[in-house]
Amino acid sequence: MTTAELNPFPSRSVFLGVDVGTGSARAGLFDDNGKLLGSATSPIQIWKDGDCIEQSSTDIWHAVCAAVKSACSLANVSDVEVKGIGFAATCSLVAVDAEGSPVTVSWSGDSRRNIIVWMDHRAVKQAERINSFNSPVLQYCGGGVSPEMEPPKLLWVKENLKESWSMVYKWMDLSDWLSYRATGDDTRSLCTTVCKWTYLGHAHMHQMTEKASRDMEACGWDDEFWEEIGLGDLVDGHHAKIGRSVAFPGHPLGNGLTATAAKELGLLAGTPVGTSLIDAHAGGVGVMEKSDVDTLCSRMVLVCGTSTCHMAVSREKLFIPGVWGPFWSAMVPEYWLTEGGQSATGALLDHIIENHVASPRLANRAASQKVSVFELLNNILKTMAEDTSSPFISALTSDMHILPDFHGNRSPVADPNSKGVIFGMSLDTSEKQLALLYLATIQGIAYGTRHIVEHCNTHGHKIDTLLACGGLSKNPLFIQEHADIVVRLFFLEKASLFS
Repeated sequence: MTTAELNPFPSRSVFLGVDVGTGSARAGLFDDNGKLLGSATSPIQIWKDGDCIEQSSTDIWHAVCAAVKSACSLANVSDVEVKGIGFAATCSLVAVDAEGSPVTVSWSGDSRRNIIVWMDHRAVKQAERINSFNSPVLQYCGGGVSPEMEPPKLLWVKENLKESWSMVYKWMDLSDWLSYRATGDDTRSLCTTVCKWTYLGHAHMHQMTEKASRDMEACGWDDEFWEEIGLGDLVDGHHAKIGRSVAFPGHPLGNGLTATAAKELGLLAGTPVGTSLIDAHAGGVGVMEKSDVDTLCSRMVLVCGTSTCHMAVSREKLFIPGVWGPFWSAMVPEYWLTEGGQSATGALLDHIIENHVASPRLANRAASQKVSVFELLNNILKTMAEDTSSPFISALTSDMHILPDFHGNRSPVADPNSKGVIFGMSLDTSEKQLALLYLATIQGIAYGTRHIVEHCNTHGHKIDTLLACGGLSKNPLFIQEHADIVVRLFFLEKASLFS
């Protein structure tokens, strides 16, 4: 009897997407039409000590495995139905030794803490020193590196944790490490290396074709840059520690899932795994629908989560002071990417709400009403507008203003030392006062987006449409304030978690 006779119903083709954010790992299963069949989330641990923010690759892998198994169970998807896997993650820096075991990047010496999280700002001085060299590669990251990029973090480890530096065998972006952990293939992504490591994607393209990218040698590293900034040892062995080969996102890695990884994930060995993307860039690809060049280049994607990334593409390279890029083929193939951003948006809203004296009462009320704190605050603002006969909710904050640079200004000022400001405070500690703070924070964030859009348009972009995805895009007040303040046509991506 044939397999077909035993199973008269052909198995589905299901595709697995894994997204590791700042606070959780998420797994989503999709059919070949892009329909979400099921998803699951698993929390991940994070350590914060001032500017130092760290995670554990071991903990993250366990969370990924838990989310994948849960998603498959909830969606009733079998291992044989999963035809391909893609990873996306924050642009955090992972350190492992020759055995693939974690190497600490923490002052604490805790070996579990082998990831410097993307939003970690310990390397501000190293970034300033690197930028003082005025290397030609810096023009491809807005004129200077940010402490959120990898070179300053690497330099910090070399200068402050010498034992760890000597032990590290591979330095990897988190999404690349996930692919490596799944397949054993340490090929890096063009997305991660170009956007966070100063790899020159356009130099890469001059020598290689997309078809050949699977096995291509990395040819976009600027060795003089690494020597100049004091990291010349990373050039050794054909850049073995930071990436000897670089592939376009989506290209298959190795022989697919290793037997070990397959067992841990509850999937089949050999299941194809594609080269990874940074999480925000995966979101950008997800909402940038295929269209003509002019339409595509008039859009900006807002990937709104813990931070917000502002992604726009162009056919010509545009050098914009204070805005990351231009990055060749880092998001949409054969287009230059401009990447603006705000380092704390969702994180800032959480900070404002959770540190207010009324927060515990508000959280209890939200729980009793079975709504989110954001929903409750939105309802409070609606009631306040009605009670005061305000023409619109936005007018409630006419005497309160917030500069949202609580974690520095990524774009377009590009100053990690910038600070936030709250203007218009009183002795009021009520829930209504918290609602006003919340609204003013959203407005401050929206004005930051307007600043980025106008700055990009001044330097050659023609952005007239915004597309939003990510957790904050599900908040109608957040979107409405952005539409009103930025004064642009706004579209939402329905599958905001897995765009």
